[in-house]
Amino acid sequence: MSPYLTSFAGGLLIGLSAILYLILTGRIAGISGIVGRLAEGANAALNGAFVIGLLLGPLLYHLAFGAWPAVTISASLPVIILAGLLVGIGSRMGSGCTSGHGVLGLARFSPRSMVAVATFLITGIVTVTLMRASL
Repeated sequence: MSPYLTSFAGGLLIGLSAILYLILTGRIAGISGIVGRLAEGANAALNGAFVIGLLLGPLLYHLAFGAWPAVTISASLPVIILAGLLVGIGSRMGSGCTSGHGVLGLARFSPRSMVAVATFLITGIVTVTLMRASL
């Protein structure tokens, strides 16, 4: 199967889940917000189902295609942990993460999300440029 087709299907599923979550809860399907609300115990059944669905994604992929999704991580464990902490802190400071701002915030023409996504992209470009320059 074409990698473009699986990416397209994944994008459709992300969009569908975001729309359904918005219709069912009136809230944005931002992963950091969902996990935060789950940790607080708010609407545990729906938020828990959403998180479980995310965790089951690779298993469903394996069942559908007979192979695990290809993932390559070249960073060390301390770098991965630091990056995770920085993403968590950043999503709290930015009132959301890439999924909330990028998927639904942009679709709603939210000025805050437009600034957030531009910041994500610029930071990513600068980071990759610096990382490649140091190699």
